Amino acid sequence: MNEMSADHGSLSRFYIVESSPERRERFREFYQSYLSRLEDFTFNQLSVNGRVDYLLVKGDINRELRGLDEEKEEYGKIEQWVSYSAPIYEVEKLRRRGTHLDAAKVAAQLNETSKRLKELTEQLGKTPPFLEQNLSRRALDVVKGHQTALQSVYEFYNEYDPDFTWWMEKPYANLMEQLKAYSELIATKVDENTLSKDDGSGIIGNPVGAKELKNLLEDAFIPYSAEELVEIANKEFAWCDKELLKASREMGFGDDWKAAQEKVKQSYVPEGQQPEAMLDLYNQSIDFLKKNDLLTIPPVAEETWRMQMMSPARQKIAPFFLGGETLMISYPTNTMDHDDKMMSMRGNNPHFSRATVHHELIAGHHLQGFMNRRHKTYRNFRTPFWTEGWALYWELILWDMDFPRSPEDRIGMLFWRMHRCARIIFSLNYHLGKWTPQQCIDYLVDRVGHERANAEGEVRRSFTARYGPLYQLAYMTGGMQFYALKKELVDSGKMTYKEYHDAVLRENSMPVEMVRAILTNQPLDKNYKTSWKFYDR
Repeated sequence: MNEMSADHGSLSRFYIVESSPERRERFREFYQSYLSRLEDFTFNQLSVNGRVDYLLVKGDINRELRGLDEEKEEYGKIEQWVSYSAPIYEVEKLRRRGTHLDAAKVAAQLNETSKRLKELTEQLGKTPPFLEQNLSRRALDVVKGHQTALQSVYEFYNEYDPDFTWWMEKPYANLMEQLKAYSELIATKVDENTLSKDDGSGIIGNPVGAKELKNLLEDAFIPYSAEELVEIANKEFAWCDKELLKASREMGFGDDWKAAQEKVKQSYVPEGQQPEAMLDLYNQSIDFLKKNDLLTIPPVAEETWRMQMMSPARQKIAPFFLGGETLMISYPTNTMDHDDKMMSMRGNNPHFSRATVHHELIAGHHLQGFMNRRHKTYRNFRTPFWTEGWALYWELILWDMDFPRSPEDRIGMLFWRMHRCARIIFSLNYHLGKWTPQQCIDYLVDRVGHERANAEGEVRRSFTARYGPLYQLAYMTGGMQFYALKKELVDSGKMTYKEYHDAVLRENSMPVEMVRAILTNQPLDKNYKTSWKFYDR
């Protein structure tokens, strides 16, 4: 696994031209060679850790090969529009080893390439929009690769080789200008019938559809369909509804939970005081973890987390604080409009924030990253079901352990729990083509109690910020997986909380079903498929 990762890095740095046929075929050869090496292992003689690594590496390789097949298919469909590219690829290949170029010959080749590109530009300009969105993206990647290749050649030889500088300045400049204009033209040739439309929210994503969701869930070792996950989320939401009404009644608002929630939102701290308020919440959380001896907290992890204030631009994508080694605090700045300031303060009130400070720092994202850099670092199986699921799991068990001190605290924790249920529902309905972004925003406002600007930021983050289609549903789903495993190992008396939590963090990131296989010493078959039905409410 270490060797494969290092080889991948070496090849990526050498074959720099993205979406080129040469790079694609070299990586196909690379993955096939490692697949063959995997077959040399006697699977049944491996330890359970070894079997897990085998299955996950094999899954990663097959997923990459599937992606290369898709790339090849898409390249074939747009090949006629990039048929000028052979001289560009050839001269970049020569450059890698510093071959002395016949500059006059190369200049003539690039001049011919410019003529061919001019013909294609005229032809494409007369063609009505016809590209599907994925093919447009592929074509743009290919043309960007051509620019990368040419720039690499020019910057290597220019001013060092007098002949090159004399011959190549104009052909290079002309062709780079043409490629830039060609990219802009390609971007206008997307068939609008294949595009997601702006429903008035200003958020335009790319729903992946039922087939891709099925593939992604299987890759992530999730044995439920998209529809089953929505059903599970609705069951969890119903539990939240009951608890929310209990808290609302305790606060004297009867069944008007939105009025109770509004009272909680009004508890925001004054401008400029959020960092100290966050530190106080962290101290409450860390004291609770230590008092209940829930896990090992390395002193350096406790010592070295930091704070940073989030920019107004980023708050449009991430309206709540984020974590890891650096706690990024979302709170108004002087440049925000008044309504945006108030929504940010209300949405980041202490009761809401207290519910998730352990999610972002310890024992959540900061401790996860800290441990990942120190234990089984060869495991690169990054999955949000482990990363976000583990952080969410702490919200679930701290609820069980009476971490919320008051009905206001419970409303804060329930806000986030409902939010995670809603993420499953709105993200899957969106990717299945059933909901628009505006419907997702309205759902968060009406059903969870989000401030509208925060709901818009959440949906924009979900569909336009390069998160995978499963990312938002992974929070609650992964949390439920860790919770089910806790019931299996801790509630049964086989492990203490501390033993369980420490064991998880020492295994590094991977699908939670594989964590279970390791901790329960599960016998695994070479062709193992996901099978763990972890939900039982």
